[in-house]
Amino acid sequence: MTYNRCHMSSSVSPLPFVLVDGANRRKGVIDHSPFTVGRLAENDLVLAYAWVSRRHAELLVEDGACRLVDLGSRHGTFVNGKPAVPRQQITESDTIQFGALDGPTFRIGVPETSSSSTIRDIISQIPEVGTSASALEKLRWFFESARKLKTYEGVEQILDALLETTLQLTQTERGYVFLCNAAGKMELASGRDEQGHPLSDESTLSHGAIRQAVHTSSEYILTDSLSTDPEVRSASIVAHSIRSVICIPLRKHRPGTSGRDSDLLGLLYLDSRLRPGNMTQIDNDLLRTIATDAAALIDNAQLAISEERERRYREELSIAANIQQSLMRARLPSLSWAQVSALSVPCSEVGGDFFDVVENSDSLSVVVADISGKGISAAILASTLQGLIYAQLAGRQPLNTIAEVVNRYICGKNTGKYATLAILRITPDGMLEYINCGHVPPYLYGAECSRLSESNVPVGLIEDAPFHAGSVQLTSGNRVLVVTDGVTESEARDGSFFGEERLAEPEVANASLEEICAAVQTFCGSVAAADDCTLLDIRYLG
Repeated sequence: MTYNRCHMSSSVSPLPFVLVDGANRRKGVIDHSPFTVGRLAENDLVLAYAWVSRRHAELLVEDGACRLVDLGSRHGTFVNGKPAVPRQQITESDTIQFGALDGPTFRIGVPETSSSSTIRDIISQIPEVGTSASALEKLRWFFESARKLKTYEGVEQILDALLETTLQLTQTERGYVFLCNAAGKMELASGRDEQGHPLSDESTLSHGAIRQAVHTSSEYILTDSLSTDPEVRSASIVAHSIRSVICIPLRKHRPGTSGRDSDLLGLLYLDSRLRPGNMTQIDNDLLRTIATDAAALIDNAQLAISEERERRYREELSIAANIQQSLMRARLPSLSWAQVSALSVPCSEVGGDFFDVVENSDSLSVVVADISGKGISAAILASTLQGLIYAQLAGRQPLNTIAEVVNRYICGKNTGKYATLAILRITPDGMLEYINCGHVPPYLYGAECSRLSESNVPVGLIEDAPFHAGSVQLTSGNRVLVVTDGVTESEARDGSFFGEERLAEPEVANASLEEICAAVQTFCGSVAAADDCTLLDIRYLG
């Protein structure tokens, strides 16, 4: 997000604003009117999101009032969750969202001392304390403030505050916090000594005590190893001359979690090598309470991180889908001797199918391709191959040469994927040349339906595979239909496929692509599409 000022406008009294995008807060000032918002770089506030129009809205400051004007945006502008009315007046209590209700929020008149504080700000306000009782009050105050903050950035700060306070409360020398990684193993997240210096070496800890606390999912407390039964002391306690050690599991308490291992978030470890511990039952209960509060905060912070990552992923996926759809908006030529139609329906945000149309002075070429797999990896390869094939078709390369180039490219890059494709080239006299690489054989409709049967292996499977093209003479009124297997393998609730035979029926010869797609959707009923569906046809007018 950037701010620009690139057009003539009248100056006004500066009006501050804040843009909140997840955990990111951007402040600015409206110092002229109109103040424009949109995706283009020429706007005063640039929002580079797929759901924001190029010129989305503007803010007018007139007679001390601020009014919002939507500039005919595609996805609309919202004030407090409702569509904005024309020239709606905006106050400091209003929240504005451009194009999406789950997008960034915009507010005016937000003072510098607003709720934009972070956990770092909270920590800086905590007074220094020296007794265990005041240390506990300090930690309680911190926990309560952090709960109200609801920020995702504070895991490290929560751990630091937890260690600092528990070291004061227990009068131990070292403190560590371990958190479970994605594999369920404990990893060191933070370490401090009693002077507040960071610690990163975990080799001198009692890993036996850690394992016991994790295994039993309950606290392990040893106040004085010198006066304890030798059988209780682990080898690591003896080896590293540890006098006292405390291990307390940090457990998350979300609904639906149960069992000792399923809700284990991490572990608080405290020890001393010079002096014994002096833990009473009250201290034990306080430590459990502290560990419970800290675990809840850490868990919430990690959930917020996951949600933020998911939001950013959805945002990037939306942009990628918009780019891919733009690449698929091929200009369909208007010719006196041929007519082209195309339709592609991805089963998710981005797809592995693509089509393209290339018009040369003496011919018309089309391609329909289907990349193996789904999702972003298939979409990336699809976009790459689309550009590669387009350049080859524009250069009038022979069809078998194009297939060989694409095959060498995929095999040489070792992507682990392959593609099926069909390329057709037709001239004004009706001569149709085609190459089919593992694709659904195209349909040729005339007096009756036939198939273009010449076929090759998919590209990307065998590096030195040979490729051969076929040809057929069209007559006026012939139609050639190319589809991906997302059409023929569309599945109904009973497990049956739409099949290739249905497309050979006589009524399909004159059906539009939209009607064919609707027939597929009717056949599938409520069953969600499992693959992208792409259809393209050429009608030879003669």
